[in-house]
Amino acid sequence: MDKKSIIGYILIGIVLIGYFSLNQPSPKDLEAQKHYRDSIAMVEKIKEFEWQKAEQAKLAEIERQKSDTTALFYNVLNGKNETVVLSNNLVNINISTYGSRVTSVSLKDYKNQEGGDIVLFDSNDKLKNRKDDYDYNTLNFTFESKQGYKNINTKGLYSKLIAHTDSSATMRLAFAADKYIDFKYLLHNDSYMLDLFIDAHNMDDILSSKKDIEINWVQLLRQQEVGYDFEQRYTSLTYKPVDDDSDYLSEMKDESEKFTEPMSWIAYKNQFFSCIMISGEEFNNVQLNSKIIAKGENMLKDCFATMTTPFDPTGKQPTAIQFYYGPNKFSTLRESSKMAINPENDLELQELIYFGWPIVRWINRYFIMYLFDGLSSLGLNMGIVLILLTLIVKAVVYPFTKKSYMSSAKMRALKPYIDEINKKYPKQEDALKKQQETMALYSKYGASPMGGCLPMLIQMPVFIALFNFVPNSIELRQQSFLWAHDLSAYDAIISWDTPIWLLGDHISLFCLLFCVTQILNTYYTSKMQPSMGGSPEMEQQQKIMRWMMYLMPIMFFFMFNNYSSGLNFYYFVSTLVSVIIFIYLRKAVNEQELLKKMEAYAESNKSNPKKQNNMFARLEAMQEQQKKMLEEQERIRNQRKNKK
Repeated sequence: MDKKSIIGYILIGIVLIGYFSLNQPSPKDLEAQKHYRDSIAMVEKIKEFEWQKAEQAKLAEIERQKSDTTALFYNVLNGKNETVVLSNNLVNINISTYGSRVTSVSLKDYKNQEGGDIVLFDSNDKLKNRKDDYDYNTLNFTFESKQGYKNINTKGLYSKLIAHTDSSATMRLAFAADKYIDFKYLLHNDSYMLDLFIDAHNMDDILSSKKDIEINWVQLLRQQEVGYDFEQRYTSLTYKPVDDDSDYLSEMKDESEKFTEPMSWIAYKNQFFSCIMISGEEFNNVQLNSKIIAKGENMLKDCFATMTTPFDPTGKQPTAIQFYYGPNKFSTLRESSKMAINPENDLELQELIYFGWPIVRWINRYFIMYLFDGLSSLGLNMGIVLILLTLIVKAVVYPFTKKSYMSSAKMRALKPYIDEINKKYPKQEDALKKQQETMALYSKYGASPMGGCLPMLIQMPVFIALFNFVPNSIELRQQSFLWAHDLSAYDAIISWDTPIWLLGDHISLFCLLFCVTQILNTYYTSKMQPSMGGSPEMEQQQKIMRWMMYLMPIMFFFMFNNYSSGLNFYYFVSTLVSVIIFIYLRKAVNEQELLKKMEAYAESNKSNPKKQNNMFARLEAMQEQQKKMLEEQERIRNQRKNKK
């Protein structure tokens, strides 16, 4: 390093020392800076103190609320479980102070398979394959509380019984001497209807201003009848929208559904008995769930429903809910509908009984049901009632049966003429000409190939109506006839332990008789139907159709073996009567004489060629149009060939 560099560094050092000396704070400046730092620290300490104070206040409020809530719920968490019984000449209803709910219902006029009173449900019902403490039969009400209090759910809370008669009970969920919710139950005389009124008193400072309560309803549906499979088909979770017809969740699979529309009632429906919850106003936010329970549990379904219904937390207007615990009997349900708390609410509880599609339902409602009730009122055995019902129904449809037979007889009488037409047009390309000439023949002699089908179609709704009516008739329940001990269940003449696929674990004799008579009916029906002749393909199709008709009774056997003996007995008698009618008509109608009348008809209409069946006229017009279309298509094809 040279001399100049050393001098330069010394000068830089002197400048820096001078700069730092001149900028050094004075004692006064240092004091001011210290004061400022102390002020900032004090502000931070004050903020931290205020935060700690606020947090302590929050914790104190939480503890106070816990203390208040504990005190509030002390009485309802520490009570006595008492059971009261409401009873009339039809039903016994047990109501518990634990949960303020119905715990079991039994019917006096109906017996179970052991001879005791029918029990619709019981709070002790469990599933054998589940060992947990899940409550399968409960009804809980949840009231939303104000901030600081937990919501009030009646499950696990004890009320006090403050009034009780044979037909009424008042239970009080008392949080304090002047703060309580009353549950008032009232059983109607000579009825299956139970009313519930929920009324709040001085609960304004506890309950929120929310104008509804939540309801949770869980129940196991017991197997009440002999046949698990058959009863399962008619057991469902059914519901009725306020402005619509009733509907139901699937009987044959697990299903759940949410609804936006309000509901009038919700029913847990067995084949012959139901538990129905009915809203005084409406149910909203409804969610339903139905699960099938496997065979062997003596239960059919596990049903769950959650919903809300209007509630006045001020207590000015009580919430009204009704329950129907009783049989699925049309007249009883219809009379119970008239007991609605809201007279403007048409409950239509009778819709719970499914009578089929509209046309079928009308036949059941306005013909079959009144006929059945009239015959039942005579005090006859229910098997005799079914026989009389069958004969009357057959008498009503006899004109259609006779017309169908006469139409087929005319077709058989014309068979020689049909055979001549078939010989005249043996080629496939002449099929249209053959069809036109055949239709002209029918028109000339006043016969109709559709004449035998339409009367049979008219009878089909009656056949289907009885299919829906008989299994829903509680009057057949536990009624014996001949070897059948219960016309509402299958009549097993042979049983075994291990079920066989498709067949089950028994053979029903009435089902077997029905299928045998159905084979006889098919035999006579096929004899009644004329052979239309024609091409070998058509003959083959006719043979296949006949064989399929013979296979139907075999299919019926596997389908109906588990069905009620009353339904199989009705079909057996009905089919047997049909066979007798066919035999009678076969002997009563002389086809040669019939042909003479048809020829006379044709002769009398020679001078009036326009007189013909409208249906044939339309068919011939369609055939002529089809002929023109085919000719036009053929012309276009020929033109294309010529161009090529």
